[in-house]
Amino acid sequence: MNRILSDRCIAPVAAVLAFSLASVLFSYAADPAVQVQLDVKEASPRAVENLTERGILRDYRFAWTSMAQALEFNTLDPLEGPFAGDARQWLRETVISQQRSGLSQRYAAQSHKLEAVFYAPEGDVMELRDTAEYDLQISGGGKIIHDEHVVLHFIVLMTPGADRWVIRQMQAVPRF
Repeated sequence: MNRILSDRCIAPVAAVLAFSLASVLFSYAADPAVQVQLDVKEASPRAVENLTERGILRDYRFAWTSMAQALEFNTLDPLEGPFAGDARQWLRETVISQQRSGLSQRYAAQSHKLEAVFYAPEGDVMELRDTAEYDLQISGGGKIIHDEHVVLHFIVLMTPGADRWVIRQMQAVPRF
């Protein structure tokens, strides 16, 4: 009798937990509005495998979605998964600076054209060139104080993490 009763109690609790987990995962999923194209034809000295290419696309989209959330809502939480090393430190400092100043940044209509230029023989680092286009709004005191369309170039280093590719370094450059 106790086993039947406990099984009946566990099933609804498990369903609620599964739904809650799915909701949390969905809320942290990459924004489908972030468009990312990846060209791997020039990568060397190693060719990029199909599975790696899909992972880079997924994780790069997720990183920019996370960065946009962190900068818009001035929170550090979204940065913990997709960024590591210098990139995470730079973004943490940017968010903390925004928190102090009362400013925030909103990235909209993001489009990224990635080109893989280096993929290490061991598969432990990939260098990418990103031509990023987006609408940038800077807000302060509940008002938009700056609004522009931006085209920037970034050199990005990504490395595999435990379960995804992470951005370790991201440097804006004037051109490639």
